[in-house]
Amino acid sequence: MTHHRSIRLTLAALTTATGLGLSLSACSPDTGAAPATSDPVPPPAPTTTAASPVDIAREKATAAYLGMWEDVAALANTSDWKSPRLADHATGDALSVLSRQMYADHYNGLITKGEPVHKPVVQSVEPQDAPKTVMIRDCSDASNWLKYRADNGQLADNEPGGTHLINAEVKLAVDGSWRVTRFAVEGTGSC
Repeated sequence: MTHHRSIRLTLAALTTATGLGLSLSACSPDTGAAPATSDPVPPPAPTTTAASPVDIAREKATAAYLGMWEDVAALANTSDWKSPRLADHATGDALSVLSRQMYADHYNGLITKGEPVHKPVVQSVEPQDAPKTVMIRDCSDASNWLKYRADNGQLADNEPGGTHLINAEVKLAVDGSWRVTRFAVEGTGSC
């Protein structure tokens, strides 16, 4: 093997080993001796950056929005309009709309089976320095979330489910939690 090729192989090995955190300072290309190793150097700690108030608000508001719909889907199986769970992620107008709709279904002998699929996107966070309001836009798919008659399990109507545009306002409550305060659901096929 030529001296130049030996140096190139050693440099390639050094480059690879250096990337793995190994020390090859005792390696001699002419003697063919095995490289001396020392304790591996631990990899540098990943840099962590604190999440900004906007990022935290986005995350918590989105979780509250999705939590509200999870609660509604679970309670709609029995149209339990009295459940305190409705208030876990909703308040104000949103809570009033949900409980009224659930009561109307209960009164009319209807239940809702399945679950909607949500794709929420945060539209705005205000104010930027200390967020208190997050606006969310969602294209919810209710194709598999339909109303049935509670007495016989038959579909309540012949209307298929579909996609619905939902705009929601989520606010920071005095107890530090985020809750949906109002929302508007557009007609089937609106997104």
